[in-house]
Amino acid sequence: MKWPGRFARPFSRSTSNMLITNLHAVLGHEDRSSVCIRTEGAAIVEIAPGLTAKPGEAQIDGARLVAIPGLVNTHHHFFQALTRCVPAAQQLRLFDWLRFHYPLWAHFDEAMFRAAFRLASAELLLSGCTTSCDHHYLYPAGQGLGAAQLETETVRELGLRFTFLRGSMTLGQAHGGLTPQSLIERNEDVLQDCARCVNQLHDRSSFSMTQVHLAPCTPFSVTPDLMRDTAALARDIGARLHTHLAETEEETEFCVARYGKRPLALMEEWNWLGDDVWFAHGVHFSDEEIAQLGKTRTGVAHCATSNLRLASGRMRLRNMLEAGVPVGLAVDGCASNDSSHLLTELRMAMLAHRTKDDLEFFTARKIFDLATRGSAEVLGRKDIGQLTVGMAADIVLYDSTELGYAGAADSIAALLFCAPSRPHTVIVNGAVVVRNRELLTADEHEIAHEARAQSQRLLAKL
Repeated sequence: MKWPGRFARPFSRSTSNMLITNLHAVLGHEDRSSVCIRTEGAAIVEIAPGLTAKPGEAQIDGARLVAIPGLVNTHHHFFQALTRCVPAAQQLRLFDWLRFHYPLWAHFDEAMFRAAFRLASAELLLSGCTTSCDHHYLYPAGQGLGAAQLETETVRELGLRFTFLRGSMTLGQAHGGLTPQSLIERNEDVLQDCARCVNQLHDRSSFSMTQVHLAPCTPFSVTPDLMRDTAALARDIGARLHTHLAETEEETEFCVARYGKRPLALMEEWNWLGDDVWFAHGVHFSDEEIAQLGKTRTGVAHCATSNLRLASGRMRLRNMLEAGVPVGLAVDGCASNDSSHLLTELRMAMLAHRTKDDLEFFTARKIFDLATRGSAEVLGRKDIGQLTVGMAADIVLYDSTELGYAGAADSIAALLFCAPSRPHTVIVNGAVVVRNRELLTADEHEIAHEARAQSQRLLAKL
């Protein structure tokens, strides 16, 4: 028997040219049968039926495989992977949840960070994610650029396309914030490190595997001066801007009590609106605020599972899309999701918004579009998120013959309507990083073992 996805000849992660033949289904090309995809180096160079292999070209038999663009994750906190579903925090809402976790997270060291970064990266890849950002705002003992280098190097080893978001917290409990003073940085140190991170790590070239953008944590954990100065710095050095916003009612109450304005009005005052900005969550926006986001093309990362998990509410997703707001999907942090499984997040987003009035609007294909093309736009990327010629060769293949898909009449929609499963093959930038449902770039059992060990070290600090 010829099994789906069997390689015509062995090849390694460094393979530069390949042909995926006679695919069972291809998202965005449903009007054609037996579509083939050819890649050369990091790029997709041909998509058409009936392609034949060139000399030296690696081949994948796609007869039973479904191809989608690599999924793009627009908001995450990798380090939280070591503090999933801690019993004392399972029933807490955001502010109390943060007050519980901050003292625990203050004990992170390099070994813990590395274990968490590897765990989150592996879990993302094994859920069909090929590009992820990470909003890293935790810097015990002023780690600064060292943390950025550690994470980008760790993620690069596993083969995930990556955007490091240099987060920060500068408003501590002593001055009315939520964050313990032990995790507070000075504004000037943050700005200097932001500039260093972008200068040393940000790659602006096409098909870049590492980018850096600037991301003060929240309006209740940084100072207004830092928000203004970060916006000016980002635009001066060509970086994008990201922060949490309008996630909970408590956040709105904090902003009104402290500054006399709702969160989005503060963003406008601090020069945080525009097509180079995206916010995480955006649950509590008014009609007027949604219109303002659409008019300014300010993006939003939708984190359906986290918002439901913390009882924060449900984003007004259809209203945002109809207002022209750029929206991408995201898993959010591993301790508020408690997963880095992006395909599961797509399913949650589809189901969470399928009310009787919106049933026909939120199709599986619309959700896929948000998690690929939409998420790429939010991250400012024009080279990923679509299976078209000239785009990066970020391709995810699922086996349509798996037990969980048996009986499914629509093989693409089945990826969301049926229980999410592992991808058969994941290709990032033209390199195979998952094959036959197994991670090629690291030992996932070793990753899990080390994560458990480091989690136990951390939780012992409780």
